Amino acid sequence: MKRLCQLGIVVLAAGSVCVAQERTFGWVRANNELTQLDPADYRAGRVYHPGSGGGKIHVDIQSKLPVTVAMAHQEEWEAQRLHPESQIGAELFCVREHVSGVTFECQLPSSSPMVLLFRDERKPNHVVLKGIAEVLTHTSVPFVSPNDVMVTYYNWSCVQNCRQAEFQWFFLLNEKSLLTPVPKVYSLLTPERDGQQVNIRIKAPVPMTVALLPSGLADQVYDNPASISTALASTSCKQRGVQSLNFDCTINLADGRQSLVMFPDVQTIPHKKAEISLQTYKCSENCDLLDK
Repeated sequence: MKRLCQLGIVVLAAGSVCVAQERTFGWVRANNELTQLDPADYRAGRVYHPGSGGGKIHVDIQSKLPVTVAMAHQEEWEAQRLHPESQIGAELFCVREHVSGVTFECQLPSSSPMVLLFRDERKPNHVVLKGIAEVLTHTSVPFVSPNDVMVTYYNWSCVQNCRQAEFQWFFLLNEKSLLTPVPKVYSLLTPERDGQQVNIRIKAPVPMTVALLPSGLADQVYDNPASISTALASTSCKQRGVQSLNFDCTINLADGRQSLVMFPDVQTIPHKKAEISLQTYKCSENCDLLDK
């Protein structure tokens, strides 16, 4: 199953269908990172890549001396870092000042890489600095012990009921075949659970009847085409007089093995082909959990 989030960021996405108990998600510790700051220093941490729905970060910060923590657009930060003489500063988000021990969270805007920033709040050589550019350009600072900042990053991950049965669509039939006056019967499918989805697509040069029937009835139709009306009355998964159609049905365990039946609704049958396909939504992984 694809991961729903990148490191430390919740990304909204569609997940696989599951039949077990609902998954529970939470913040799970990923790794620690130690950074050292000189007075008034800025330092960049991880870069986050929120999706179209935005995202959220969650980190723990422990520092020996107070720091300011914020988020900035990565592009703006890189431009400021490479050209500190520029008068355009990076816009800061979720600014937290005077931090020495805190859980820092920030809701990020969508589809824009964001970088985590730290700034040591000490003043180098008692000079008040006014912005990022001045910090990046200062060159002569007396030696002062660095400020140790420990950052603990977190993943938004599954914490309970994480192993789930997962599903995907499988083709059971996908072919072109010549039209015949005798019904064509494809015995293909035994349901694995109640409410199992199937998809049927037909494209033909003449109107057709197509239906999903219990295999026993389908065999009767093949042996005696006149019994088709009785057989069709036993199923809701059917279409009559169609030439081009894509439709869905559901089947249950009690329905037993199913067969796809197809035949023309006209007396004069051209020497042409009809296209027919059958897909079903089946378990693809952790299928042993279906009975739980």
